[in-house]
Amino acid sequence: MKAYDVIIVGGGAAGFFAAINIAEQNPSLKIVLLERGKEGLQKVKISGGGRCNVTHAEFIPSELVQNYPRGEKELLGPFHQFMTGDTMEWFEKRGVPLKIEDDGRMFPVSNSSQTIIDCFLSEAKKKGVAVLYNHSVKSIKKKQDLWELGTTEQVFTARKILIATGSNPKIWNLLERLGHTILQPVPSLFTFDIKDSRIKDIPGVVAKNVVIKVVDSHLESEGPLLITHVGMSAPAILKLSAFGALELAKHNYKFQIKINFIKQTFKDCLGDLKEFKQELAKKTVFKFAQYELPKRLWQQLVLASNMSMTTTWADTNKQQLEALAAQLTEAVFKVTGKSTFKEEFVTAGGVDLKEVNFKTFESKLCEGMYFAGEILNVDAITGGFNFQNAWTSAYIAAKSIIE
Repeated sequence: MKAYDVIIVGGGAAGFFAAINIAEQNPSLKIVLLERGKEGLQKVKISGGGRCNVTHAEFIPSELVQNYPRGEKELLGPFHQFMTGDTMEWFEKRGVPLKIEDDGRMFPVSNSSQTIIDCFLSEAKKKGVAVLYNHSVKSIKKKQDLWELGTTEQVFTARKILIATGSNPKIWNLLERLGHTILQPVPSLFTFDIKDSRIKDIPGVVAKNVVIKVVDSHLESEGPLLITHVGMSAPAILKLSAFGALELAKHNYKFQIKINFIKQTFKDCLGDLKEFKQELAKKTVFKFAQYELPKRLWQQLVLASNMSMTTTWADTNKQQLEALAAQLTEAVFKVTGKSTFKEEFVTAGGVDLKEVNFKTFESKLCEGMYFAGEILNVDAITGGFNFQNAWTSAYIAAKSIIE
């Protein structure tokens, strides 16, 4: 049996961040980090296409929380304690400067997630954190004021433990035995599978700013839309999948969406089209895209409006103009399923937020047990927000453990 002051379960972003912060603020503590895999930080490695989307350039807590479908209310206080600017400063102090891209996402200047991994590994080593791989936790028990954790290798004890295992069903089961409520996980960031002749031959086309609504639902989002080989992706879809995670799971990922490609009403659009009929009379509708829409998308919507490639504006009739206005402002597509967004698998679900003290990230049911990252029922849209939750929760849990 090996005795430590603090045991951290999970060698991901939150686990390492907590371990380093605890060791830094109290060098006398004996800390061990247990990771079930043969190496840690796997999500860090693949995030942002291997560049690691560390956080997002949103510096106002009340606005930052709006990117969390689950955890919005709970994270407001924590973000006042440790925020995007603090994350930037933390990494910069350790030789990893970050940069802000046009869409607000933040990456290491090196453009490589390896920089973040190397920083964590060298800091943990420097600060004397014991990092043990291939240690899968099998049991978590409390004996008087000590926690006892059994792994595949040996038994560990400590006064305080921090669980940062992300969406790990085995750990969730152990927490349930200790009395915690686990909300069943469902996928949160995913793309939509859509088979439709209008988009079949135009993968790679991006509509810059669309509004998408789920038919017969309050769910709505806007932003860029990407046509893929299997359907649709990009921020407008991912945002919808995150905020609609629970509802769309209930529909078994079969539902309809309505897309407004030009952010105008049907009536205003029809008015425009009637003007085009006068002004562009001799031009073919198919050839010249309007509303700054990608040409290939415009052409598919024109064909779907019962026009041919040679129809001129002068030749269009009332039905065709109405059909085109409908395609542009309220095109309905049938979603038949979902696909994981890249390798970044995020789930909604985890430890019930009512059972956690968000001033300290300590369990309200098990004294001396803390949480950080996605083990909790907190998730965010894409863009660095899930990592910011990991840094904030790990930092505050670390501070609380020391105090």
